[in-house]
Amino acid sequence: MNNYYVYMITNQYNTVLYIGITNNLIRRIYEHKNKLVKGFSSKYNLNKLVYFEQTESIESAILREKQLKNYSRAKKEQLISKNNPNHNDLYNEII
Repeated sequence: MNNYYVYMITNQYNTVLYIGITNNLIRRIYEHKNKLVKGFSSKYNLNKLVYFEQTESIESAILREKQLKNYSRAKKEQLISKNNPNHNDLYNEII
């Protein structure tokens, strides 16, 4: 059985959001935190995991990622706040 994750990361001020998918959440967040992959997240210092969901199929992960990316900023914030009201970094909870 495989696990896939849809996740949201932000910067220390919670001003920029990035939504992605991965099959290894710990590794992927580590990469974001250490700027191992150049791109949007490294450019905007996005290294705080504030939300994630787990699914068993890549298809459902991709569909959910697309759905979340189409949410308004307010709706994304509501989803994060419902599960992580203080926008804490969840990385330490998954390692």
